[in-house]
Amino acid sequence: MPQPDPVPSFRRSTWQRFRRAMRWMSLVAIVAAGLAVWFVARGESELHIHMLIATALGAGLTVLLGAALMTLAFLSSGSGHDEEAHRVSQDRQPEDHE
Repeated sequence: MPQPDPVPSFRRSTWQRFRRAMRWMSLVAIVAAGLAVWFVARGESELHIHMLIATALGAGLTVLLGAALMTLAFLSSGSGHDEEAHRVSQDRQPEDHE
């Protein structure tokens, strides 16, 4: 039986933070989709199920995509990879000799 790693790896803890944030954001996406459907249903006199499904999917998936991209940006910034990439790109730039 393998023993658990006493010091969790950085990659594992980062993915755990990402999954935890996405779990919370999935609840937010469900609420946003529900609110969008409610607003559409409240304002329309004639309801079509296809319109409600499209509204729910559009609102929910938009919130999830935005949350995933922002979470990845924050995790990338916190990991130090952005500063390393910036340093390497500055080292490779030719100097102007005017």
